Amino acid sequence: MSKPSFRQNKGLGNEVGYYIFDYPAEEELYVRERIEYIRKKNEASTDEYRIVVYDLYEIMIDILRQKGYLEKCYEFEKKKGFDRITKAVGNMLRITAKDSLIVNYIKENTPEKAIVFLIGIGKCYPILRSHIILNNLHQVIDHVPVVMFYPGKYSGQDLILFGEIKDDNYYRAFKLVD
Repeated sequence: MSKPSFRQNKGLGNEVGYYIFDYPAEEELYVRERIEYIRKKNEASTDEYRIVVYDLYEIMIDILRQKGYLEKCYEFEKKKGFDRITKAVGNMLRITAKDSLIVNYIKENTPEKAIVFLIGIGKCYPILRSHIILNNLHQVIDHVPVVMFYPGKYSGQDLILFGEIKDDNYYRAFKLVD
């Protein structure tokens, strides 16, 4: 990632590359530590690019808090159940829409010279599905590489969260490590 060729690598359709780093879910804490180590090392360096880490779960919670919905969500879940709150939060965040609040947050906060790290996929399940975020992000972020850290398996087409839950097909990203 420190090589300029990574930041200029063109993916399908000649856009900057999207990558998935898949790993066994039981390695989550180790992966988090390594991401933080990489981020801090980059922050202390004189490199022209910045590694920007977006925890999708934290973004989701922040948006709910800013809109004054977080406490209401707790009450709604108590009354209506987990399935209903999952659907309601997904709708409020416009998860599947082109103007997704999470995608807009990432777009508005990503500097020109950056590498975007997406984390927190497992914490967001089942509200947020990784293939939807990647598809929508692909529409608005095409000038910096994006690396999704995925607690599961990615075959180059299939995403399987936690090694058990088939997410959906996604073919536009490269495996970061084979």
